[in-house]
This record gives sequence, C-alpha cells and structure tokens, in this order.
Amino acid sequence: MHRLTSLPGGDTDDPVAYVEQPSAEVLFLSSASTDLSALAGFLEGSPSKEWDGRIRALPLDALNHPAQIDHYLSNCTSLTRLIVVRLLGGRGHWSYGLDQCSLWESARTERRLLVLAGTADQDRELHSLGSLPEGFCDAMALLLREGGADNLDIWLSGLRWILESDPDRSGSQAPPLLTAVPTPDPDPYDWQEESGTRVGVLLYRAHRQSGDLLWCDALLNVLRQRGLSPRALWVSSLRDAAVQEAVQRMFSHQQVALVITTTSFASVQFSEAGLGAPLWDGLDCPVLQLLSSSRPRSSWLSSFQGLDPIDLSLQVVLPELDGRITTRIGAFREVLKADDRLCTAVKRLEPDSAGINWIADHALAWVDLQTTGASERRLTLLLANYPVRNGRLANGVGLDTPASCLNILRWLQDEGFDLGRQPLPQDSDALMAMILAGRTNDPESHLRPPLTHLPLETYLSWWSTLPQSARDVIERRWGQPRSAEDLDADGFAIHGIRFGKVTVLVQPSRGYDPEQLSDLHSPDLPPPHRYLAQYLWLRLVERCQLMIHVGKHGSAEWLPGKSVGLSASCAPSLALGPIPHLYPFIVNDPGEGSQAKRRGHAVIIDHLTPPLGRAGLHGSLLSLESLLDEYIEARQLGASRCRALEQQLSALLVELDWPGRPETLDAVSEFSHWSATLEQVETYLCELKEAQIRTGLHRLGELPSSTSLLELLIAIARAPVADRPGLTQWIARECKLSVDPWGDEDGLLLVDHDRTVLRALGAPACRRVSDAVEWFEGQAQRLLQRLLGLELEASGDASFALADPLIRVFEGPSLPAPLEFIRTDLWPRLQHCGTRERDALLAGISGRRVSSGPSGAPTRGRDDVLPTGRNFYSVDLRGLPTEAAWDLGRRSAEQLVELYELEHGEPLRHLALSVWGTATMRNGGEDIAQMFALLGVRPVWDGPTRRMVDLELIPLTLLERPRVDVTLRMSGLFRDAFPQLLGWVNRALTLVAGLNEPDSENPLAHLTRSEGPQSRLFGSAPGAYGAGLQALIDSGQWERRSDLGEAYLAWSSWRYDGDAVGHADRIGLEQALRSVQVVIHNQDNREHDLLDSDDYYQFQGGLAAAVEQAGGQTPSLLFADHSRRERLRIHGLEREIDKVVRSRLLNPRWIEGMQRHGYKGAFEMAASLDYLFAYDATTGAVPDWCYAQIAEHWLLDDDVQAFLQRVNPWALRDMAERLLEASHRKLWSNADDSLLKGIKALLLAAERRVECGGGLYE
Repeated sequence: MHRLTSLPGGDTDDPVAYVEQPSAEVLFLSSASTDLSALAGFLEGSPSKEWDGRIRALPLDALNHPAQIDHYLSNCTSLTRLIVVRLLGGRGHWSYGLDQCSLWESARTERRLLVLAGTADQDRELHSLGSLPEGFCDAMALLLREGGADNLDIWLSGLRWILESDPDRSGSQAPPLLTAVPTPDPDPYDWQEESGTRVGVLLYRAHRQSGDLLWCDALLNVLRQRGLSPRALWVSSLRDAAVQEAVQRMFSHQQVALVITTTSFASVQFSEAGLGAPLWDGLDCPVLQLLSSSRPRSSWLSSFQGLDPIDLSLQVVLPELDGRITTRIGAFREVLKADDRLCTAVKRLEPDSAGINWIADHALAWVDLQTTGASERRLTLLLANYPVRNGRLANGVGLDTPASCLNILRWLQDEGFDLGRQPLPQDSDALMAMILAGRTNDPESHLRPPLTHLPLETYLSWWSTLPQSARDVIERRWGQPRSAEDLDADGFAIHGIRFGKVTVLVQPSRGYDPEQLSDLHSPDLPPPHRYLAQYLWLRLVERCQLMIHVGKHGSAEWLPGKSVGLSASCAPSLALGPIPHLYPFIVNDPGEGSQAKRRGHAVIIDHLTPPLGRAGLHGSLLSLESLLDEYIEARQLGASRCRALEQQLSALLVELDWPGRPETLDAVSEFSHWSATLEQVETYLCELKEAQIRTGLHRLGELPSSTSLLELLIAIARAPVADRPGLTQWIARECKLSVDPWGDEDGLLLVDHDRTVLRALGAPACRRVSDAVEWFEGQAQRLLQRLLGLELEASGDASFALADPLIRVFEGPSLPAPLEFIRTDLWPRLQHCGTRERDALLAGISGRRVSSGPSGAPTRGRDDVLPTGRNFYSVDLRGLPTEAAWDLGRRSAEQLVELYELEHGEPLRHLALSVWGTATMRNGGEDIAQMFALLGVRPVWDGPTRRMVDLELIPLTLLERPRVDVTLRMSGLFRDAFPQLLGWVNRALTLVAGLNEPDSENPLAHLTRSEGPQSRLFGSAPGAYGAGLQALIDSGQWERRSDLGEAYLAWSSWRYDGDAVGHADRIGLEQALRSVQVVIHNQDNREHDLLDSDDYYQFQGGLAAAVEQAGGQTPSLLFADHSRRERLRIHGLEREIDKVVRSRLLNPRWIEGMQRHGYKGAFEMAASLDYLFAYDATTGAVPDWCYAQIAEHWLLDDDVQAFLQRVNPWALRDMAERLLEASHRKLWSNADDSLLKGIKALLLAAERRVECGGGLYE
C-alpha cells in the first residue's frame, strides 16, 4: 500500500508515494524543477488566461518507481492529449517512463508524445522517441534551453499547434517555424570592480530565468566577505563546445585562481573522459563542485545518505570525470508554493549558510596555497597506523610509504620549500627511525616526548563552537575534553616529526579500547578527542595549508557520518576542516579512493601498482616438478624405476603437506587412483607456477628496476582488450598454435599439433598449457627487449632464443598492430608513470589542477589507467551491472551451482555472498550479476544506452535447476556508492519471493510462504563502515570463533529494503544465515590476494563465523577467481589459502622483494601473517604446516631474521607473538616443540631490542 502525496511534486518520505493530479490537455514532465518554476512564473504574469486549466506540470523525480509511473498514467491522464517529457541526460534516466508514455500515446490516435532533450548532445537520441517531427522537436528543445519569457511564449505556441493540428499522422501539416530568441551564453553576472583574487563561478542560467537567485547571491556575497572577487557566469550547459570555449576564454582573461561550479554532469562524455577534460585542463586550476540537494534541508538532516541517488550521480559521480573536488551542500530545494495553475509544487533553492561558508573557506585555502611562496608554505604529511603498533606504521596498500614520504620531502626541498637546517634522512629506514624515536600511537612509546601538544584551552574554545549533536555523540563515549583519557598535562599530544615548515605526523588512533568490548562491537564509534585535536592543531596552531595522506588508506574518510554531502556534525568534517587535501592512492582501488574524494574533499594522485610477476616454482616445489617429469618419462618408457620414483614422490608430497597427499609412505600401494593423484599434482603445480604475485612495492614517483618494469609491462600486455589480443595470445597465433595462453587452464594437456610445433620452434618438452605458457613468457620477454631496444641478458638456453616466426615480424615494412601499440603507446605511458606522479603531486602542492583519469586494474585489461599521476574517477553508476558483468556473473553462477552439486550430491539452495564497492566499480557489477543469475533473474537493458532498466524472471524450464536463495552482505562503501543497485537487488528478491513455484525449486518463496517476508540485504549501520573483526583480532579480546561471529553479527545486522536507509534487524540476519550452505567471495583481479588485506578475512571469515553463530551448519567456504573473464575458477577457500602461501608467502621472490623495502617490507610480512591467522580464527581453513613453514622460512631463517631485527624488530616481535598465539589457541595444533622453543627465544631477543629503541636510532 503506497501513500498519496499531499502536493504533486512535493516532498515525501515515501520513495514510492503515488501522485494524484487533476487531468488536463497537456502534461509537462521535466527533470529540471526550474522548468516548472519558470513556467509557473510566466503563466502567473501573463495577462492571457489561455492555459488556465489546460496544462499540468510535474518534476520527473516524483515518478521514479515503475508503480508511480503506472499509477500516474492510469489515473491522471483522462483528459490528456499531449505529454511533454524533458530529460536532462539520456534515455536511460527514465527508460521505463518513456516506454509507458509511448504505450499511452499509441493507445489512441488523438494522443501525442513530445520528448525533448535538456542538452543538445542528446537531441538525436531523445527526439525520435516521440510522435512529432524531429525538426520541430529540435526547435522546441532549443526554446527551453534558451529560456526566458519570450522563448516560453513561443514554446507555448508550439504546444498550441500540436493541440490544434489534425491528429492524423500523415504529416501533411507542416509544423510552424519556431525561432528561439538567443540569450548570451555564457553571460557574466554581478561582476564588480573590487580588489581580491578572482575566482570563477558557474551557474545554470535556468536559475536566473526562473527567478531562483537567492542562493546564487548568497554564494557571491560570502566569497566577497572572504576577500575574493567572484566572476560569475550564467551558462546553459557545459556539454556545448562553444560554451566551453567561451568560458575558458573569459576565465583565462580574468585570470581566475579557481572555479566553483554548480553545474551537474561533466564537461566530457564518459567514453571521452580518459583523454582529459580540455576546458579544465586549459585553465589549470582547482575546480570545486558546489552541491545542491533536490530534497529539503529537513530531509537531509535526518538522512545518513546525504544526497539522493540522482544527485549523487549527476553532481558527484559524473563531475568526477572532470576532476572536480567534491565540497559541501550549498543549497536545498524547498517548496516555495503550490501553483494552482500547474497543480504542482514550485520549488526554489534556499542557501545553506554553513555549507556556503565551508565552500568559501575551502576556496580561500586553495587561493592562500597558490599565493604563498614555496619557502613559506606549510605542509603536513600524514601516515596511517593500524593496528596501533610500532611495527605497523605508515600503512599504504602496494606502496613503500616511508620511501614515498621521503621522496616527497626531497621534491619539496628541490622546489625551495623550507625543510629546516637538519639534513633529510639518508633513506626511508632512517626516516622511520626518527619517527619511532618519538611518541607514536603504540602505548609502549607513551613515555617518549611527542612533537608538541595542543593546549586544552585551545581545544575547548573550538569545542564550544561545535553543534551540540556532535558534542553529545563524542561525550557519550569519550567524556568531556577535560576528563579525556588521552589528555596529557600539557594538552593533547601531537605525534610526529618536523622538517622546517613541513611536518610528518602519525595519524591518530581510531580509538578502539581493547578493554571496552562495547567499542569492539560498535560500528559507529566516534573519534576520540585526541584524534580531533591533532587535526585541529594542524589548522589552528601549525597553520597547515595542505595535508597529504600518504597511501591507501587512512581513517578520516571512514569516520561516522553521512555518506556524501556531509554536515558540520559528521566526523570527517570535524576532523579535516576545509584544508586542501592531496591523497596518493593505488590506481586499482577506485572505491576507497572515491570515499576519500566524496567524504574528505581529496584530490587523488593515483600511483602505479607494485611490480608484478609470475610466481614460478621454488625449493621443494622445483624438486617436485623435476621428480614428476622424471616419473612421467619413466612411465612412458616402462622403466623399472617407476616404483622407486613413486615412493620418492609420495615422500615428497608428505614433506610438502600437499593437499590430498598420502598420509604415509605405505599408502602409495593403497592408492587406486595414483594416476589421478599425480594428474592433480601436476595441474596444481602448473597453477602455482603461473600465479601472479607482487615482487616488491611501489615508490611514489619512481619506476621499478628495468627488469621488474619489463615484467610489469608483460603482465599488462598479457590481458586481451576488446579486439586486441593479449601479447602471449598474439605470440601463440603468430606461431600457428591453437593453445590460448590466457584463456586455457594451465593444467590442460596440449594437443599433438601444438606439441609438434613447439618442439620445432626449439621449446623444451611441453606437455601441458603451463609448459607452453612458460615458453610464451620467455618469448614475450625476448620480443619486448628487442622491440624496445632494452639490454639483453646473456642466456645459453636455446629454448629462450627468439623463435623464427617472431624474428620475421621485424623484417616487414611495418610492425604488427599489437607490437606497434606496445612500442608507441603502452610502453611510453608506463615509462611516464614515475614523472607524472611527481609532477601531479607538485602541481597540487602549488594549488594547481591535477588532471583526471580512469581507474582500474591494469593487468585486467585496463591499460587506459596509465600513465598514473591523475585524479582518478570511478564508474557511471547508472550503467550497472553491465552486459559484460552479466555474462561473467551468469557463467560464474552456473559453475558454482555445478561444483556444489558435484561435491555434495544435492542442489545448492542457500548461499551468502559479500559484495564490495571497490570491486563493483572495477568490474561493472559482476557480484550483483552473479546474485541475479543464482536467483534466476536476468537484467533487461535499454536499447540505445545499454543501461539496465528492468529485471525479468528466468522460467524454471529454462533455468533447469532450483533457484538459489542468496543473502548479500554489502560493504558500507557499496551502500553509499550504489543506492540504485540496492533497489535492483530488492526488486529481484521480491520477484523471486513472490513466485508460486514448488518449495524444492524456490527456497526463498517457500520460506516467505511459511515464515513471512524474508530479508536478504544487510550491511553495517547507516553512516558506519567495516565488518567489526579487525580491532577484535588485534586486541586478542576473544576466546572462541563464536565471539568473532557475534562481533560480525553486531556490525552487520542492518537491513536495507531497496534504499540506503538502514533498519536494525538482528533477528532477520540470523534467520537468513541459518540455512546458508555456502559462503563465497569473488576476487576480480590478481594484483593482490586474500592475504594482502584484512577485508577478506573480515567479510568472508566473519560471515562464515556468523553463519555458525546464528545456529546454522558449518558452511562450505568457496573462493571465485574472476581475474580472467575467459577462465573462471571456483574452488575451496582452503585451496586458495594454500595457493597464496606456497606461491607468495614462502616464495623467495616475494621475501627478497620485501627485503628491498626495509621497514615497510617487514610491515608487509607481519600483516600477511596477521591475515592468515585471522582467516584461521574465523574459518579454521589454515592447516598447521603454514605456520611451521612461515616460522622456518621467515623468523628462523638466519638472513630473514637478521633483516627483520635490523629494520623492524617490532614486526619481528609481533610475528613471534602471533605464531605463539596460534599455538596457544590450538589453531596451530601440532606445533613442533623445537620450533616453539626457537620462536620463544627469538621473541625474547626482539623484546630486548625493542626495549632499547629497536636499535634504529641508537
């Protein structure tokens, strides 16, 4: 049952409120509320009463839901002969409505439909959807775009002609000639002769034409109060090239320092954005996006969402294509009056004083940065720190954060910044020694002196200015500032070091108190006083002009508050203030980077991934491969030594703790499937060998070594893109081979033809795809060395000499297209990454523009993200899931269903899945598509735009299996970034739950009939983020897996019914999880793995523990590898952990790579062990041998131990403690006493070194 709106077009809390409006001859439906207010004003002032009672108007946002559209067309059009629809954006913005209007029009001959584009670039797409001549539509659209009373009068004459013309569709009656009265575009507004730095302001001229000026004037007045001189321009749209050229010319002539724009969309199309934004690139200054809410202020105050989905899309997501900086809401659309003629609400934008003042302060801060000389600028670099231990300072995913920080300091010194008289540290380890010599977040350091203090009285003066609501939230947990636990006698401590006018600070602790279990179960824990005090010190005492959070990611953008369009009470606003903010961030994580942009007004400086390479085999794995090859050859020859080799193989498998191995040497004779076992061993060896791993870390502004860079180039070129084959695919085709090195499984046997050809080309004996891939990789390296003129390494192995077919490609008049692309396009862009990162950072530090660019995983076909050093954008949320995502998701779902039935002998019926915002941005919605496919629904895409516009059920006769009941646990970022997908998910669930199908074929419908409505979409509390396990694991405040499950339930028990409004529903979550048979997590790229981040164990491990805690069975744990669209892999979590441990954690390539990065390398090792331990704690999926091998290869290896003791004894101590904890908790249940004794001795030695200051600053 849906409510009726009390005023058509007015605001309502019900997202599906029905509209009741008196019918009239003409219905005018528009995306722009200014159309309605302009028309209302014109009719009110017109002496003619011609249109009284003949025309009604309604904003399109009152008809968002299909049910609203159906109700409106059925109940409000009895007298209607003409519907006029004006759209800002393409057909996909209101596809269902357009379809229904078309059906309405075709039902009777006297009905007409006029569809008008709000922007000229959409004319061709939209004007053909109506029933009027396109030339006439073009003229009518132009009249509204030009606006003003004269043009509205002409536009109404066009409506009159439609109503008076013969309804016969023969087209015999020529439409009238409608000529718009041009208005200046752009048109200056309120330019004054005044002192002060000039700033550009862009305003939609539709606001002036509708008389909506109050908020515009308020903005200009506040800018003048700050001593700035605004140069405002009224514009029709920035999608018009002529308007762009004029804006750039006028602003350049005025020498504006920055631009504040209130316009929606972007100046470029999504398909063109990767090439840059010429308007803004030419001006080379910051562009600030002022937000305006289409909802009233009262709705915003009570909303955790902040902006509604349309505002989010048009004012945040799309403007990010331009590299605009998201600021605050400066105006709210409020109902001005009820218009009796149009029978609709007339609205106008009311200025928001707090928002406009914040925007003005932010603009002034950028101007201040620009106008301050380099030697006087005051900057702060912030290093994240979690968990709060000295071994884990300077978080930064994929980044050597200390080395990057030192690079930035050196660049600043070269640019003339004041870095004091003391010399900079010689290397990154020396920098860390300086930081660790003072006080940090680690409680062990609290007897050391901090950098300085913020006096309590200074803090109290600021505290008294905060909204009472913000103070109440913080005081409820942390008490009043005077009684704060983290208050010293001299005030609140500031942790960090100083280099002249540049400070390097440790980001304060988030505040989780391990002694307070309520903290560990609190998803919306406010920041403590010292957290806020340190950022306040930056603004008030240090007078910091720019802050740089170095590396993904800190905690400020994840503090509680609204999703986007923050208020003064939101915790990120309290902390960060209006200081300009730069954020170096890994290029393959658009989601979490977008969080910093949208909630922390950050300008991203994206950086390259770490160097990536094939894992290869090492140690006993090499011995196993060699022994296996010998055995296969002996068996083919019928040699008598087969039995002895079987015994050796069996012994080696036992030694390696191989999955599925014989437990004893005598068990070989009992193996009825010995051949199948060896097949599995050989196949898995192939997979381990070809695994992609990180071979180091990235240093901002630097490229890896030439060898690592070439390996990274191959990793990127290996992925096929559209019509361009991947590099190794091209090599295979050039050599007349049928094998697909990208799409074929590594363990497949090669066909006879390919083996023969490879032998003729000088390749060693190749049996499986993996053997051929190894040869292709060698050929790719030699080929690119020759193509790019790189130094060749001497090699006596003829198998790695360049094959003749590849030599011949250099003899032709031109290079083949794939090689030409690498030589002239991909390679130069990759080479420029280092300098572009440095130049972008220095541009931002100077207050200049950082150009925008795409984001994504370069080794998954997104080479367009290169070069790095750009302010990346994410994805157009209107287009998800994409058709490509559906194709992958559907195939993955079918593979999953088949695997479960094969292993369990029964159909899969209940599954739980985690979905992340970052992955969805990278892959176009593959996880959601997989969920749809499991449920047995499929998307319907709009024809021209290919945007999803509906869902349809797949009949059971076509599905040929039961529907799967899917429970989705979404991340907080997903909730914020994709509100429209929440609606689609709930629509899919509602469709399936309402079907009348057999219980065995539709478990969700069965539960709905027997137990009532079921909830299946859950997440963290509104305004909160995370899954709740990290602080609990780090504190050790848990005893059993059930404690971890309980924490996950506490953080995840908010139900979302088709929107971003959460409802606490612990019972609903437990009911949903009780039946779950499978918990799966999907990974869409191989630039990291599940032991690289705490998110994997928190979401999948926590979900698995929650299923058990909710009273369900122990679920099967699956892992889906979606990194190659052509080769999906789904297997058990245990196998994935086994693979990562063997291919990365124990791999000398990775260990040596970490050793090249000193303190941060040791940090990475400790972090990986923590994540392994936490996965075991939550799932029990880690076998004992993993702990033993890590102990032997890391802590008890003389060289590695010496490295750890030298660069990061805190990490060494942490790892020793973690291994002993695993033994104590019986996770490492059969630990060898000698190993434990060695670890305990090592722990004592590390403790002594730590007590002496770590030996880093002796």
